[in-house]
Amino acid sequence: MSTPERTEHLVLPGVLTAEQAAETVAALLAVQREDGALPWFRGHHLDPWDHTEAAMALDAAGEHEAAARAYDWLARHQNGDGSWYAAYHDGDPGRPTDRSLETNFCAYVAVGVWHHYLATGDDAFADRMWPTVYAAVEFVLGLQQPGGQIGWKREADGTPVPDALLTGCSSIHQALRCALALAEQREEPQPDWELAAGALGHAIRSHPERFLDKSHYSMDWYYPVLGGALTGRAATERIDEGWDRFVVPGLGVRCVLPNPWVTGGESCELALALWATGESDRALEILQSIQHLRADGGLYWTGYVFEGERDFWPQELTTWTAGSLLLAVAALGGDEATTAVFGGERLPAGLDPDCCAR
Repeated sequence: MSTPERTEHLVLPGVLTAEQAAETVAALLAVQREDGALPWFRGHHLDPWDHTEAAMALDAAGEHEAAARAYDWLARHQNGDGSWYAAYHDGDPGRPTDRSLETNFCAYVAVGVWHHYLATGDDAFADRMWPTVYAAVEFVLGLQQPGGQIGWKREADGTPVPDALLTGCSSIHQALRCALALAEQREEPQPDWELAAGALGHAIRSHPERFLDKSHYSMDWYYPVLGGALTGRAATERIDEGWDRFVVPGLGVRCVLPNPWVTGGESCELALALWATGESDRALEILQSIQHLRADGGLYWTGYVFEGERDFWPQELTTWTAGSLLLAVAALGGDEATTAVFGGERLPAGLDPDCCAR
């Protein structure tokens, strides 16, 4: 069980003390089922993306055995086509509540597996999870469109949905690079994946018309930076362009315009994106601004309505909100595995974007 001594590396002024970090990690462990599943909270659903994010947070906190059990859950319950269902009641693999197959949900296992490998150096784990990652990537790339973007999902009956989401594709871009890094580590190059990642990155950078317009969501604003498709000046300019629209000083980041609702997960992910662009001071300010979301017991409210009848909404304390905060703190604190995954170190840069223009 986590103790303040084990979480001293997660101390960040104005955000977490060692005792608070230990409390948050213990709260995540308390939600995890014996079979490794990490639902949003007990009695709610598990989705593969947020399950993976919470597992990554456990690795960042040094809880490697618990994180490995979370990945083993994914390996055991992967569908035959390489996918997972979008939601499972309380993490029960026999009770899927949404049988659609979302591409970004399925791809994210590659990010988590690479993060765990970097955190532990466990070659046996990488060998064990490689077939899972390979099958997931192949499923996802089966929905890539001629313009490089990747279709949102397959419906429960298998019907492909070719419409692409910028947030989801940006997450997939990061996942493909992590999958390629894992392949390189295993000396099993995947040139088709490399081409796919290059084409996807080009679409994200240069062809907004290939994605559904969700620009009123903050995730569409910062995810091209967080997923590594935009770097350098382009990343900084994108963050600056949306700052006044989405950031509420002292409270956090709006989830969606024009709603007066800030959310912890989006705020922590923006902090990660800021850190990736070299703006650690602004990242710290964002993390400090959402401490009003911390609840007794160490978890965090999903969001807060800051106009009208002000209140935490919805009334839920989610593992993925706590997970995103721990990952952002780990990045700012220099955790090697987390900085490598979100900073691009040891990840392939992909093809020159001009090579993939369509």
